[in-house]
Amino acid sequence: MSRKGIGYAAARPYAVVDSLAELHGPTSGEVCLPHRLDWGPPYTYDLADAGEVAVMYETVIREALNPADLAAFLDADTLRALWPSLFLPTPARALWEARFPQLRQAAAA
Repeated sequence: MSRKGIGYAAARPYAVVDSLAELHGPTSGEVCLPHRLDWGPPYTYDLADAGEVAVMYETVIREALNPADLAAFLDADTLRALWPSLFLPTPARALWEARFPQLRQAAAA
């Protein structure tokens, strides 16, 4: 089967946790993601800045290859609140919403 025409976002694997209760990441302070998640120059995300939190969550969801990274850097309540406005690859959003219908419902509200 040819992969011609399939974009990177559709072909790459995305990690997802089994339960939102696993997401116990930081909710205050500053976070510097490991290079495996944030490939650019080192950057510190200020969790008091809503825009920076959204960018950090988008980065972690796009780049995490295992549930441990998701659990370490995402918080369930923050994810629920941000979900409708996060800019994510369609396959990643579909995977998360299939596992957690409440996220799909939040995005539709």
